[in-house]
Amino acid sequence: MSQNQPGRPGQSQERPTRCGDVLPEAGGHAGEAIAPRAADMMQSAENRVLGRTPNDSPASVMESAATRNKQRGVVSNAPGLQSVSVTQTDIPGSPGQNLVTKFVPGQAVGQYVIYRGAGDGDQGGGGCSVAMWTDKVTIGEALEATATTAGDKTVEPSDAAAIQAAEATAMGVNAVTPGGVAAAAQAAAAANASRDRDDDKTRLGQVVKDAAMRLPVDKVATRQDAERVLAAEMRNSPDLLTYPGGVGASMVAAARLNQQR
Repeated sequence: MSQNQPGRPGQSQERPTRCGDVLPEAGGHAGEAIAPRAADMMQSAENRVLGRTPNDSPASVMESAATRNKQRGVVSNAPGLQSVSVTQTDIPGSPGQNLVTKFVPGQAVGQYVIYRGAGDGDQGGGGCSVAMWTDKVTIGEALEATATTAGDKTVEPSDAAAIQAAEATAMGVNAVTPGGVAAAAQAAAAANASRDRDDDKTRLGQVVKDAAMRLPVDKVATRQDAERVLAAEMRNSPDLLTYPGGVGASMVAAARLNQQR
C-alpha cells in the first residue's frame, strides 16, 4: 500500500502543523491545527493594518502551514480561531520601524517589528519587511495575564502604582499617558476608594484585559522591569506586600519565562 494513502481508522496519521508551532504565545490555541480559514483571517487582519503581508510574517507562515496541512489531508477547513486582530504602533526614536502585535481571542500571540523602506519591491513605492520577531513575553502581555490570575481583585492604589511603573518602563517615560492603562487604573483606584459596596468597585481584570493593545509602545519584560514594578506595588501597599497573582507577580513570572527562552 502506498505511503501516501490515508490510513485506516485507528492507524497513526501524520501530525498537522498547529498554531503553537508558528505562534510562540498561542496559549490555549497552541494545539489547534492551522486550517485555511484561520490563515485567511490572520492574513486579512494583517492586510487591513499593514496594507500587505510582509514576507516571513506570522500570516505568511500560517498560510504556508495551512496549505501543507490541506495537501496532506491532516486538517479540515473548520474555522478554528474565531477572530484575529492586528495592531501597529510607531516605535519612538526608530523612524520607519513599527511594532506589530497579533491577537487571537483573549490573548496576544506574538509581536514583530517591521521596517518600512522605499523601493524594496512594493509597487506602491514603499515596502515593508520583517526586521525582528520576538517570542518573549512583553510587559503588556504580562499585564493582560493579571486579568486571569487576579482579575476579580478590586483596583487599589498599590495596583495602580504597579501598572504605572509597568507602563512607564514599557514606554521609557515617567509621565502617565492620557487614556492609557495607568490612567485607567488610577481613576479606578480613586473611584473604588469612595464606593462602599464591593459590587460597585472596578476590578483589576477590567483595567488590564487589553493592556498590550492600549500600550503605545511595548517591550520584552526583564528582571529589572519586574523589580521596578514590585517595588512600586509594595511601596503603595498598607502592609508593604504584593498581591498573589497581581501585577508584580505577573511581571516576575514573565521575566522568569523570558530568561528561559
